[in-house]
Amino acid sequence: MLNGSNFKSWKDNLLIVLGVMDLDLALRTDSPSPLTDESTSDEKRDMERWEKSNRMCIMIMKRVIPKAFRGTMSDQITTAKKFLANIEKRFVRNEKVEIGTLLTSLISMKYKGKGNVREYILEMSHLASKLKSLKLELFEDLLVHLVLISLPAQFNQFKVSYNCQKETWSLKELILHYVQEEERLKQDRTESAHLASAFKDKGRKRKNTKEVAGLPELPKAKWC
Repeated sequence: MLNGSNFKSWKDNLLIVLGVMDLDLALRTDSPSPLTDESTSDEKRDMERWEKSNRMCIMIMKRVIPKAFRGTMSDQITTAKKFLANIEKRFVRNEKVEIGTLLTSLISMKYKGKGNVREYILEMSHLASKLKSLKLELFEDLLVHLVLISLPAQFNQFKVSYNCQKETWSLKELILHYVQEEERLKQDRTESAHLASAFKDKGRKRKNTKEVAGLPELPKAKWC
């Protein structure tokens, strides 16, 4: 259902549905010339197809727009093209507002460790693509730096390494290196957990050995 913020996706879905149903002729072409007594059978068939498409397009569009909005549509609008154009005038979002919203989302993004780094970076790239479609293109170098800034402290060592080198990376290279860094961090955490567990088990075995031997346990050292 169309609302105040989803016109673009609503229109895309509408065109897909009408195209799959082979009913989008009236949206792709203008009405054929009016029929006359001398019109051929092919011209009559083309008019019949176009009128059916036009009628069905308007019916389907009316079905998926707010009921309150239907009553405001002029009865003088008799073609699907004009009907859709009229809807677009009332529901299309202001591009400046949309650009501001997308920029705010992109700049405020922070990776919180949920999911994986690849998906997170691709999500930021997707926002940049939306901005590009609105004629605001961000250079790839800038997007790479935005990604770097948005990652948590656990990636600080990697950020320093990148900033110290002369070469710059593309977004694809950044994803590749960050995935490798994420795997390294996971491996380090796993090894640290195993090491801590091993020390704990060793300490428990040492205590049990003393108890079995009947030796008193030495008092714990006190540190100043």
